[in-house]
Formats: sequence, C-alpha cells, structure tokens
Amino acid sequence: MKRIIKATATVGGMTMISRILGFVRDVIIARYFGASMGADAFFVAFKIPNFFRRLFAEGAFSQAFVPVLAEAKEKRGQQAVKHLVNAISFRLGGILLLLTAFGVFGSSLWMLVFAPGFLDEPEKFALASDMLSITFPYLMLISLVALSSAIMNTYNRFAVPAFTPVFLNLVLISFAVWVSPLLEVPVMALAWGVLVAGVVQLLFHLPFLYKLGLLPHPSRESDPGVGEVKRLMLPALFGVSVAQINLLIDTVLASFLVTGSVSWLYYSDRLMEFPLGVFGVALATVVLPGLSKKAANENWHGFQQDLDSALRLVLIIGLPATLGLLLLAQPLIVSLFHYGAFTDHDVAMSGASLMAYSFGLLGFILVKILAPAFYSRKDMKTPVKVAVVALVVNTVMNLILIGPFAHVGLAAATTISAFVNAGLLYWYLRKQQVFTPLAGWGKLALQVMLANTVLAAFLLWLSPALSEWLVFDVWQRIGWLAGLVFGAVVLYGLALMATGMNPVRVLKKTRG
Repeated sequence: MKRIIKATATVGGMTMISRILGFVRDVIIARYFGASMGADAFFVAFKIPNFFRRLFAEGAFSQAFVPVLAEAKEKRGQQAVKHLVNAISFRLGGILLLLTAFGVFGSSLWMLVFAPGFLDEPEKFALASDMLSITFPYLMLISLVALSSAIMNTYNRFAVPAFTPVFLNLVLISFAVWVSPLLEVPVMALAWGVLVAGVVQLLFHLPFLYKLGLLPHPSRESDPGVGEVKRLMLPALFGVSVAQINLLIDTVLASFLVTGSVSWLYYSDRLMEFPLGVFGVALATVVLPGLSKKAANENWHGFQQDLDSALRLVLIIGLPATLGLLLLAQPLIVSLFHYGAFTDHDVAMSGASLMAYSFGLLGFILVKILAPAFYSRKDMKTPVKVAVVALVVNTVMNLILIGPFAHVGLAAATTISAFVNAGLLYWYLRKQQVFTPLAGWGKLALQVMLANTVLAAFLLWLSPALSEWLVFDVWQRIGWLAGLVFGAVVLYGLALMATGMNPVRVLKKTRG
C-alpha cells in the first residue's frame, strides 16, 4: 500500500505541475482567441491526433503491451525485455509513419469525419484542415513517447512520463504569446506549437531510456511477445475505440451547434480533466503495472488488496473532488478564462457544461481504476463488451439531450455513460470472483459522506454569487478561489479525523 500511495503521489504531483501549466496555457489561449472560429478550428485540429494517440498508443497498445512487458521482465529477464522492445518499436513505428502520412495529406478528409458541421462555414473548415496537416505528425511523436512511458512505468520510473506533458504546455504558451503576433493568421501558431512540442517531448525521454538500457533499436526480428501483444491488442483496440468513438460523436454533434460550442466543451472538459489527471490517471498509471506483476506471479491475494486500496482512495479523494468541481464550476471558469476575448456568455455556457461533466468525475475515475483489473489479467473481451454498452448509452443520450440542452446535453450524456461503464465493470469483477471488497467499507463510506456534507456546506455558505465573481479583478478572483479550495481541503481533512478516521491508517488496514 505504501508503494501505491508513494507512486500515486509522485505521478499526481508531476501531473499537477503539468495541469497547472495547462491551465496557464488555456487561460492564454482563451485570452488571445476566446471561443472564436479560430479557437474552434484549433481544438478540433488538436483533438484528431489526440484521438488516435489515445486509440493506438496510450490506449490499446499500452494496455496490451504493459502486461506482456511485465511478464517478460518477471520471467525472462532483461535481455528478453530488450529484444521485445526492439521488435515492438519497429512495428509500431512503421504503422505510425503510414498513419501520419495519411493524416497530413488527407487532412480535409479527416475533418469531414470529425467536424462535418464546419462545412457550413468554408473558412472555418479550410482553417481547421490546414491546422490538422501541421498537428497530425504529433501523433507519431507522442505515440513513441507513450511507448517509452510504458517501459518506464513497468520499471516503476513514474516521474518522467508524468512530467513530460509540461513541455507541451510550455511550448504552446510560448507560441501563443510570442509567435502568434508574427503570423498572418495568428491562431496557426498553436498548430506549429503542437508539432514542436512533440519533438521536445520525445527528445526528453531518450536519455532516460538509455540509462535503463532500453533505448529501442528497431528490429525486424520477431519475438514471442509480439504475437501476444497483437493478440491482446485487437480486442483492446476495439474496446478503446468505443470510448474514443464517444468523443468523436460529441465532436461531430458539437460542430453542428452554434460557434463556440466546441470551445465551451473544451474549456469545461479541461477543468474536469484536472482532478481526473492528477488523481485518476495517476492512480491508474501506478495500478496497471502492479496488478500485471501480481497477475503474472499469480499473487491473487495481493491483486485484490491493491485493487481494494485503489478503490478506497477513489472514495476518499474522488468524491470531494467531484463535489468541489460541481460547486465551484462557474468561479473556476471565471477565474481562469474570463479575460480578453472570453465573454460573460462564454462563462455561462462553459460553466453549465462543466457542471454536467463534474457529476461524472467519479465515474470517469472508477473506469480508470477498474479497467486495469481486466487488462492486467489479459482479459480484453470483458471491457470491450462493457464499452459497447456505454457507447450505445452515450449515443442515445446525446440524441435525446442535445435538442433541449445543446452542448450541455453532450456533456451530460458523457457523464451518464461513464457511470454505466464503471458500474458494469464492477459487476463483472464481482461476477468473475476476481474482486470482493475487504472489511470496513460501510464505516468508510459513512465517514466520507459526513465529511463531504461539511465540505459542501462550507462552499455554499462562503462562495460569492456569480455576479460578484464577474466584477472581481484577477487578484480578487485568485484570492477567493485559493481561499475556498484551501479551506475546503483543510476542513474536509479535519472532518474526516473528527469522524475517527485517519486516511493513511485506514488504507494500511487493507494489507490484512
């Protein structure tokens, strides 16, 4: 348990640095470009390579590769790991090269798929297509970074992969501030920034791989693990593609809404991604290699302990994060983005979708934790079945909710599908008798609920009205927001202790 907490804190801390810089990046983008046509075009052009990155590299590939790599490390030794890495890098690199070429030269075709609504505005469609031809090579670069990250995570080197996104934010900030004024179309600077950031991120990883003795030397030679990765990757690819299709459907539908809808969803999603990245993704990053190692050694008691501990952390940290995001949705939007080209109307629209997303934060985090319990055992089929159901739910709810609620309906549909996904994953784990909650959950849940009631009362009582937030200057906004967040965290911790619960001691009890 100490290993999980320490590693999660490391990844979460590095991710927090990245997310804070990400907010600075988004504040600058909002200030310079607002929720304009150019901003909409960039967000779609950036989303497409990220779609494929999550689909291939950080999605299906990582989920298939990490268990196989962990097994090679545990059972066959370092030389076998090097051979596997060389064989995999050759095949992954070839696929990425072909896909990137198709993306660069077929950018208009991709834009037809991802944002057909832009066709009604030819200038926006042309701008987004031009941007995509620049941003698409980011897919190849960041996918190679994902390969490196999978290797380092398997060797418990979590800090470097978690810190890497910092460079994307720094480069985009630099290009927005200093390069955009030099260009005829200023927003194009963001597209060039994405490409440069990919190069910087990959170069950052190389010395650390070299130090591990695992700097890839792509080789045509096959390896037993290659076939295993292929076998696992196909169902994983389908499962991950279902999740990404959800995002694709949201983008396609948002492109038909009024200008600004894509940007409103982007800004609210970014805020929702902060706690998800700092805690949910960080914990999932730590959990998968650990569960894979225990599954490879058939240590099922340790497997269940790790999963139970991770779920307790989700309840203790994820629930107050969800509540805080919901109650501070509009103050967060105002404090971070309400400057320059970002209007009062943009605040209202982004705040509404953030509230819809915030309800689903706990569901998103649970999916990140529960899915590795299947991947680590090389069970790819069950998450695929669950993801298909979630896709159907998301699509149906999108069509039902987009009419009356526009972009907010899209966010609400995503929230509903996340809980369906998490609920079914948990049900299958229980059905397969892979997981049974350890003792103490009832008491823990009561303590957490009482502490969250205190937290909610504090925020509702002290937070100023939206009209006041809108007229505050930047330092008043930052001061109030920092005070509310810090006060809520301290009060939540004190409330937990008042109920007789020491979070660290409770977690340690799961060791038996």
